[in-house]
Formats: sequence, structure tokens, C-alpha cells
Amino acid sequence: MKATKLIAVATLAALSLSTVGGVVSHAAGAEYESNGAVEFIPNTDPTDPVDPTDPDPNNPVEPIDPTDPTGPNPGTAGPLSIDYASSLDFGLNKISNLDEVYYARAQQFSDGRAATGNYVQVTDKRGNNEGWTLKVKQNGQFTATSTLNDTLTGSAVSLIDAAVDSKSTAVFPTAAATIDLDPAGAESLVMSAKDGEGNGTFVDVWGDVETVKETDRNGVEVDAEVNKAITLSVPGSTPKDAVKYSTLLTWSLSDVPGN
Repeated sequence: MKATKLIAVATLAALSLSTVGGVVSHAAGAEYESNGAVEFIPNTDPTDPVDPTDPDPNNPVEPIDPTDPTGPNPGTAGPLSIDYASSLDFGLNKISNLDEVYYARAQQFSDGRAATGNYVQVTDKRGNNEGWTLKVKQNGQFTATSTLNDTLTGSAVSLIDAAVDSKSTAVFPTAAATIDLDPAGAESLVMSAKDGEGNGTFVDVWGDVETVKETDRNGVEVDAEVNKAITLSVPGSTPKDAVKYSTLLTWSLSDVPGN
């Protein structure tokens, strides 16, 4: 008991010595500052296509080109790039002398995931926030080779119901509400980013997917997934032969900012 009392008295004495005028003393210390830094440069690596319903560059996809079993073409090079653009397949149709409207086949993917609307994908990895403009042109009317009626005179392609999406938190570019392709080759505006917009990967998607009934080559009724936002109108007065007609679409991306 005496030993315990002596320790308690010694502790109180030490506390009283460390307190003078109500001020408690602290151990001596110091502060020092260092830096953290990171720097970026434009990225010229290609960007893979993404799923337009979930455009995450961390989860790339492999779209199918319905017009070319060896496709699609790879994306363009450089820090400002067109990564992918859907080819437009308007299907197998019976020859008609009526004015007809045909729908583009929906975008399919090699891994069997659900079809989506057709789309174009642009990536800006320049890091200068100076904007860009995407356009498209139709290089001539739908034509065929080695046949009498080799041109679908008067036919016209239209794209409506556009929607832009991205995982980027930058300001989104603006998509053209309607695109009427000109077979004479005039360019049509597709999507544009003003100064300060469009930094990252963006998809411009037209319409959605609907399932319709159609007749295959054997006369059997089958289901087809189509996109009614993209149409090919063909006059009934235009003679058609039992062949495949095609045209070429050229997508062009410039570093000119949108208006």
C-alpha cells in the first residue's frame, strides 16, 4: 500500500511540473512539403468499338459487318479517331412496283449479345479540348454490276432518332436530328463537338431494335431484327433486277469544332 501511494504522489508531481500557468508543453516537431505530379500526352493508340448500350471503353466488343464477312474495317489512327461505323444492310426483299421503305438490319455482335441500333463511334484523346466535326457522304446511288437495270434511281437513305452516349464526364457533342444522304456525294453532318466538348469516347446511335417477319430465299417466314430509324426508300417506278445493289458510305472526322 505504501508503494502504491508513493507512485501516485510521484505522478502528480510530474504533471504539476509540466503545467505552468495553464499551458501544457509539447514535444518539438517540424513540417516539410513535397510534390505530386502527373503529365499526359495525346494518345495515338486505336480505340476498340464499344457496346452502344453501355459505351465503356474497358469492355470492348466485336461488331459484325453484315455486308462483309471479313469486316468490319479497323478504326482510324491518331488521337482523334473514328473507331467504328455500322454498315447498313437493308435485307432481302421481293421486287415490287410499289413505292417501298426498307429498314436497316440491327447491329449484331460476334459474341451473341443482344442486337442494338446502328451506330458510329468517335474518340478524342488529343487533350486540347478544341472540338471536332463528323460528317458522312454516300458515294453514288445504289448500283449493281453485270445487269441491265444497274441503278436504283431515286432511292434515298435517311437516319433519324439519334442519341449520343458515353462514359465520359466531358460535355457531350451534339448529333444531327435527321440525316438524309445525298447520292450525289454531298456531305451530311452527323455529330459535332464545340470547343470544350467531346473529350473521350462517344457513340451516336440511331433508333432501337424491333423484330419483324420477313420471307427468306426459300420462301420461309422468319424473324428479322431491324432498325426502323434507318430507312431506304425506293420508288416503285424504278426497275429492279434480281441482284444485290450496293453503295459506299464515307465517314470523315475533322478537328474543326462544331458551331
